[in-house]
Amino acid sequence: MLVQATRLTPILDLHYLDSSHRSSPILIYGGAGRRWRNIGQNRAEAPPQNVRISLRGADNRESTNGLWQASRAKPTHRGMIAMTSDLDDPEVAKAIRKFALQNALEYDGAGEMKSVLGRMFGAHPNLKKHARDLVGLIQNAVDEANKLANEQGLEHVRILLEEEAPEALEKRVKERREGLRPLDGEPTGVVLRFAPNPNGPMSLGHSRGVVINSEFARMHEGEVILRFDDTDTKRKPPSIEAYDTIAKEFEWLTGRAPDRIVTASERMPLYLAHVIEDIEAERAYVCTCAAGDFKELRDAKKTCPCRSLATTEHVERWERMNDPKGGWQDGDAVVRIRTDLTLPNPALRDWPALRIQTAPHPKVGDAYRVWPLLDYQSAIEDHLQGVTHIVRGKDLMDSTRKQTLLYDMRGWKYPDTLYWGRVKVHEFGSFSTSAMRTDIEAGTYSGWDDPRLPTIAAFRSKGYAPEAIRSFWLEQGLTQKDIAVSMKTIESHNVKAIESTTPRYSFVQDPLSRRLGMHETWPSNCFNIPSHPENASMGNRQWPAPKDGDSILIQATDFSASLRLKEFANVTVSEDAAIVEDFDRSDRRQIIHWVLEHHSRDAVLLIVEENQIKRHPGRLENVDLELGKVVQLERVGFAIVTEIQEDGTLVFTYLHD
Repeated sequence: MLVQATRLTPILDLHYLDSSHRSSPILIYGGAGRRWRNIGQNRAEAPPQNVRISLRGADNRESTNGLWQASRAKPTHRGMIAMTSDLDDPEVAKAIRKFALQNALEYDGAGEMKSVLGRMFGAHPNLKKHARDLVGLIQNAVDEANKLANEQGLEHVRILLEEEAPEALEKRVKERREGLRPLDGEPTGVVLRFAPNPNGPMSLGHSRGVVINSEFARMHEGEVILRFDDTDTKRKPPSIEAYDTIAKEFEWLTGRAPDRIVTASERMPLYLAHVIEDIEAERAYVCTCAAGDFKELRDAKKTCPCRSLATTEHVERWERMNDPKGGWQDGDAVVRIRTDLTLPNPALRDWPALRIQTAPHPKVGDAYRVWPLLDYQSAIEDHLQGVTHIVRGKDLMDSTRKQTLLYDMRGWKYPDTLYWGRVKVHEFGSFSTSAMRTDIEAGTYSGWDDPRLPTIAAFRSKGYAPEAIRSFWLEQGLTQKDIAVSMKTIESHNVKAIESTTPRYSFVQDPLSRRLGMHETWPSNCFNIPSHPENASMGNRQWPAPKDGDSILIQATDFSASLRLKEFANVTVSEDAAIVEDFDRSDRRQIIHWVLEHHSRDAVLLIVEENQIKRHPGRLENVDLELGKVVQLERVGFAIVTEIQEDGTLVFTYLHD
């Protein structure tokens, strides 16, 4: 709305131009009262709510200091006063939509206005004065977001957020959380499962499932099952080595073996028996429609031609699917679970349960040609194993809905289900097991334990302690918020796990040699340095006492005229010598680590820099270390011995500082 303003007196003489272009005189007073008066009708009126006044003068510059500014304009000022609401700001509308979509995603299509209102006030405190008007806008946005989630699916909402407001998918960890809260009702004897696809060893992301499920089992005196969901022989075919690797990594992470190990491919007869039951009970049918044709019918909530066929026809089709001589190949037929075609979420309408896959399986060969999809296989196995609680990613909420429909039809009770959001580790970006395998085979990475990869094998090879990974995941807790963290967070947990028991050693990179000049001798034949500055029980490292004329090695980057050799002496350094001034620390000169040249050995430190492994040669104090030993190299950081070369050179891989 616009108001034509002519400044004739100290008070603005305004004419309000309404939607019918009728002019009405108005008088505005500034100050706390912000009173409006309609002079033409000689009666007071309440001011319009949520109004901001902008005074635009002849120079087209705008003042937005509200009514007080407008009422005190100069007498010669002529212009337009534009009255606009704070809620008209496009950024406000964007924020409302962002928080509404975020809320719908977090709460399974059941977002609430009050929750979004609270987030709006947190992000835009200035809008609290407009709460009454904001409620209606937010309610509309929440209704729309919930509708999208329920009709188009949560993944659709996630995609919208990724496009419009990716920051809404991340929650920065701002406060420490200790452990997990108990399960609702604090039950005992719970049964949980960790169910990876064994197409490669565990990644850091997989370890979350191991840690959380194992911790819940411990807290509630229950069991945790390691279940290999290996019924996809084509898109993510299993790796025969991964079964044993994952089982060992599970035990390394938790300190114990799983209570049970179940392999889905070895239980195929059970799944196939349930399928024929579902077909005969008209809970499932065999569909031969092309995928594109079925999608069009599904989206239109129309019946597939196959659905209305007689049960006997579907039994015959099922037998044909399993018959190698039946003529059907991959993609020709699928078994679908019969659901309500009017369900708002298209993904739930007659969802696929089994399909033909003729690729051989590494464990059972070509014994089967019809394999269950994960939603069906997992649903049946959870029931057979007596699983009481499922902990899974919130991106699998549609799987929960599908499986619940099947459980309801069968009269089974679906396990209590908890969800977590995604966790993004900044330094790793996006990795998939299949992509890592391709890169390893191409020689981009040396193997699954390459220090640049986010695999548990890599974390182990770099020297991480399992308790560090456990405490990291327990600190994150169980939240549906997406979390973005830095490797520094994980590293801090590892420091706490290993710092107090890790010995220190001196390693000099790019060494400079200097002859030692001593006017007095060291008071004994040996030179003791604490193995740990705060853990006396670890004893001392014993060096031979430095003597006049010995060569010492210092780092080129440390070269300075005046230095203190750690735990030894103050020295004056020249181009060829290091002259001892005194042994006592008497000033604030820089303290550096160093080694005696005759009491040192060749060593190499490997450091990942810009996704490349760089070699840093140097000299290590003379000490024998075994493969896999984690040490702290003074003024460098933690490292692990990953190789002992034939000439005795020790190769370290850098861990963190």
